[in-house]
Amino acid sequence: MKRNLKASPMKNPIILALDVDTKEQALKIAEELSEIVGGFKLGPRLCLRYGMDFVKEIAKQGPIFLDNKHFDIPSTMEAAVRASFEAGASLVTVHALSGLEALKKMAEVERELNEQRPFRVLAVTILTSWDEQSLPSNFKEQSISQHVVELANLVQEAGLSSIVCSPHELDLLQNRGLYLVTPGIRTSMASAGDQKRIMGPKAALQYGASALVVGRPILEAKNIKEAATEFVMAVYEEK
Repeated sequence: MKRNLKASPMKNPIILALDVDTKEQALKIAEELSEIVGGFKLGPRLCLRYGMDFVKEIAKQGPIFLDNKHFDIPSTMEAAVRASFEAGASLVTVHALSGLEALKKMAEVERELNEQRPFRVLAVTILTSWDEQSLPSNFKEQSISQHVVELANLVQEAGLSSIVCSPHELDLLQNRGLYLVTPGIRTSMASAGDQKRIMGPKAALQYGASALVVGRPILEAKNIKEAATEFVMAVYEEK
């Protein structure tokens, strides 16, 4: 199904992951970088502490990628996605592993909500913290790349067109009309942390990424404004 969605709700392709512990830290960083990055990613780390009113506060500083990776029965996922939209989210994640019925419901909700403002439901394929050795034992014995491609096929069959995948699978998903959001972006492979499948920003863009999620390389920099600017400049230099 062809999706009539705006290319991106974000101001530019760099999404800053606000992986900090307090509301005060998050608000300070968001205010400081609101004119630089394309949007902000929030997850359970902050949402469970401060709730949806906090999401609304951050949304005043820029578009929100709400990354709670919903994985449940279709009606529960629908309620969660609608609540996320009402709080101001422009991107919301669900698990592709939730299956065809749930993903079809997500496509219906996305289509409805996108009539009000640009909005995307992103299906998470295989977490970037997993590699072949750490996949759950009940998964089929095939490569991560094969798992990602199969899940992407399922997502598109359901009528969605937005996917979260590691940069290592980007080349397998090119030219399919997908909006590809890519975590695991690093300028130095030495700073991988718990991410297993990582890549630099320029290479990820070359392989077809639509948006890049960056957290620690900016948050742990001596000067976060300079670090954020460097990532944004890399985007436009590549173009």
